[in-house]
Amino acid sequence: MSVKQQLKAPFQYEKIPIENISEEVTKKRAKNTWGTIKRIWSYLAREKMRLWLVVLMVVISSAMSLLGPYMVGMAIDNFIVKKAVDGLGLLVIGLIAVYILNSLSVFLQSFFMVGIAQNTVYDLRTELFHKFHRLPIAYFDKRQHGELMSRITNDIDNVNNTLNQSVIQVFSSVLTLVGTIAVMIYLSPILTVVTMSIVPVMFFATRWITRRTGPLYKLQQKRLGELNGYVEETVSGQHVVKTYSQEDRVIDEFEVRNKDLKHSGFWALTIAGFIPKVMNMLNFLSFGMIALVGGILVVNTEGLVSVGIIVIFAEYARQFTRPLNELSNQFNLLLSAVAGAERVFNVIDEDEEELDEDKAIELKETKGHFKFENVSFAYEEETIIDKVSFEAKPGQSVAFVGHTGAGKTTIINLISRFYNYDGGKITLDGIDLKDITRKSLRSHMAFVLQDSFLFHNTIRENIRYGRLHASDEEVMEAAKKANAHDFIEKLPNGYDTILDQDGSGISQGQKQLLTIARAFIAEPTILILDEATSNIDTITELKIQEALQELMKGRTSFIIAHRLNTIQEADQIVMLEHGHILEKGNHEELLELKQNYYDLYKGQLKEVVGS
Repeated sequence: MSVKQQLKAPFQYEKIPIENISEEVTKKRAKNTWGTIKRIWSYLAREKMRLWLVVLMVVISSAMSLLGPYMVGMAIDNFIVKKAVDGLGLLVIGLIAVYILNSLSVFLQSFFMVGIAQNTVYDLRTELFHKFHRLPIAYFDKRQHGELMSRITNDIDNVNNTLNQSVIQVFSSVLTLVGTIAVMIYLSPILTVVTMSIVPVMFFATRWITRRTGPLYKLQQKRLGELNGYVEETVSGQHVVKTYSQEDRVIDEFEVRNKDLKHSGFWALTIAGFIPKVMNMLNFLSFGMIALVGGILVVNTEGLVSVGIIVIFAEYARQFTRPLNELSNQFNLLLSAVAGAERVFNVIDEDEEELDEDKAIELKETKGHFKFENVSFAYEEETIIDKVSFEAKPGQSVAFVGHTGAGKTTIINLISRFYNYDGGKITLDGIDLKDITRKSLRSHMAFVLQDSFLFHNTIRENIRYGRLHASDEEVMEAAKKANAHDFIEKLPNGYDTILDQDGSGISQGQKQLLTIARAFIAEPTILILDEATSNIDTITELKIQEALQELMKGRTSFIIAHRLNTIQEADQIVMLEHGHILEKGNHEELLELKQNYYDLYKGQLKEVVGS
């Protein structure tokens, strides 16, 4: 079986009947829809003044839409049938004024609603973006970045489009519907009953359709987010894709996801498209019934129904079915918006990074004296580190070594409070780490990681990110200390060279030198180095090592390294295995033990000699 066949096998899109959409999705829609609508309304309610103006304009436009046909009917009965022209001109002028006022009120209600919608999605997008920065690191570790980006782009745009199109039409349709029924009853109860006879058919037809489109719209938004996440992941990993010649497989997987989205979108739009067709058919049926019954009444009764009233009812019948039609169509759009809004609110409702304790203090300054006392931590019920104890005195460098999964990165995450430890105690200058606010703790730290992240900005601003109020002279001084000044000066625009997010245009080693310069300018007391020299050529590695040695002077430093030759000068080396400390000491002391560290060091030495 080919890759494409393997990928398609589990899905079988074309064979999935609509009736088999999971009951879980349907129940979830029914449970959350009104709650989500209420939350959207809470954002709209912030624009009360504009909303009242919209309501006023809707009332005026609805009144004019009712008055226009009534005046036409009166013109037929009072002037055309009687063949009288006196006063007809004045009625025509009044009719023109009614339609002009109707058009103006429709324009103004749309104008005000656009402002309301833009402010609403602005607030929603702002809240979501702020939420991203309050979520714990673990949340991002478990989700595709592209799928999260889809929440702040596609889903919120979906809400925006629906607010612009639907809210006014829903309110206008309800108001027009009520007004039309009231006037029809006043003019002819018999013809009103005839017109209303199609309502049950409309109701059941619309209900049958919307019960199927709601889950499909939710499914469509979910699959759109998944597709965006996959595209973002694939584009970011193009080097890996091409290196391993996986282009065909990636394309096949994209086709599967794209077909997945197409399938849900096709059925959602197709079923929703039945509504206007059904409404038009019922509209024509209503016209025919009004003409038939009205004609019989005109012929067989005197004064009960006039020709003008039949014309008014024919127009009102259209106005009666049009709001129902619009309500049905807008209901589908609202369901689509609710599906997108639910995805946004799901992120907003996620548990944020734990709040600082009430007694937490602002750390104004620190010596960088860390102490771990029987510290334990479990992630999703799996123990990662267990009863770890060590001490890092001010200005000391502590290196962590061990195989993948030993717990090295977890210790760094505990030091920086990206996670809170479960047992034991971590102190900084004798203060429990949990009694220090996260922001003030991290303000004394700088990170140089394996993956050097650069922003789409100038080199100057990328370095200044470590301390935003730093002067240009301080930026240049930090670059010199990081051995980055020389290569920066050789670039066409020097420090004003604009980098892409991935730092294209400069080498991996040069990117790392820039992150070291960023750490220099931050002037930290605590330094964290995570594989800072991995994947770097030998010459550049020497420059980086020299810069790091300068950066580490007088600072408490925590180092993660797989290559042991980079940590031989560390004051203390902690060797971990499955969350436990096997050995600790400096390089010479651990070699003298001739145990785990000794075996690891000799093994790496053989690899270097062998290569």
